[in-house]
Amino acid sequence: MPKPILRDSDIDLQPILSRKVVVIGYGNQGKPHALNLRDSGVAVRIGVRPESRKREDALADGFEVLPFAEALAWADLIMLAMPDEVMADVYKKSLAPQLRAGQAIGFVHGLVIHEGWVLPKPDLDVLMVAPKAQGRGVRNKYLAGSGVPGLYAVHQNATGHAETIALAYAKAIGCGRVGVMPTTFAEEAICDLFSEQAVLCGGLTSLIKAAFDTLVERGFSAEVAYFECLYEVKLIADLLHEQGITGMRNGISSTALYGDISQGERVIDGHVRETMRQVLDEIISGKFSEAMRQEFAHGKPHIRQAVSRDEQHLIEQTHRDLRQRLTF
Repeated sequence: MPKPILRDSDIDLQPILSRKVVVIGYGNQGKPHALNLRDSGVAVRIGVRPESRKREDALADGFEVLPFAEALAWADLIMLAMPDEVMADVYKKSLAPQLRAGQAIGFVHGLVIHEGWVLPKPDLDVLMVAPKAQGRGVRNKYLAGSGVPGLYAVHQNATGHAETIALAYAKAIGCGRVGVMPTTFAEEAICDLFSEQAVLCGGLTSLIKAAFDTLVERGFSAEVAYFECLYEVKLIADLLHEQGITGMRNGISSTALYGDISQGERVIDGHVRETMRQVLDEIISGKFSEAMRQEFAHGKPHIRQAVSRDEQHLIEQTHRDLRQRLTF
């Protein structure tokens, strides 16, 4: 059965207008959430770690920035928008001791609750509102009078109001303008991790590099290979985003269409699909999350090595060169 879709006309904004909201973290998601909430009439303050470089950014945007103890004493809803790798430690040491019964804590992603890295006391409302876009999209769509789709979930409903708070929050940041759907922390976390690994980041960047390398190894110029394998990705992605797969196919040449239907499954073959199943199994089992946690605990050595290596890849050198020499 299809998930229900709720829009602004279905959602009461009052449950968030009658609450004081502290956004903890002022980065990719925290900043646009806070700005959209304020523009929707919500009382918002920002809580940041003393050493955070985002403090000055929040102050420049006109927010009152508070230490955690003051922020939590003031707030009814504490929205946690910190990176996953630091959230558990910050929550345990700096937030949990300050929380009081009946407060609500919210998340923009389900991972730390799903994996049990954060274990809220049972007298708290625990909810999630996860816009399906990067933070820049959340803000830009709101300013344009629209929004991005959002998912919401309730993990604990201590006061009986967690769902109405989550929906009102989703409306206040603009998601209700497009549509809000229910999910669970587990579903959002697993699907989000899988899509990042298999398609949006890991799969896409590796596919681009492999295709580029294949052309260059055969003697074709790096510049032309760059245009064909990286630059044009946005053009196809925009068609897919706006019109779906069928619409994209209606918008490309007949040659490209034949290449799509005749060769796509040779590239993404049974072996790739089996690898995807293994990736998903490792996410569901918690193996991936534990490996990630260990990576961050040891200072991100593998991430640093991989990023440094790929910064020197010929496709990145070509990108930098062409961006300097051409007017895009």
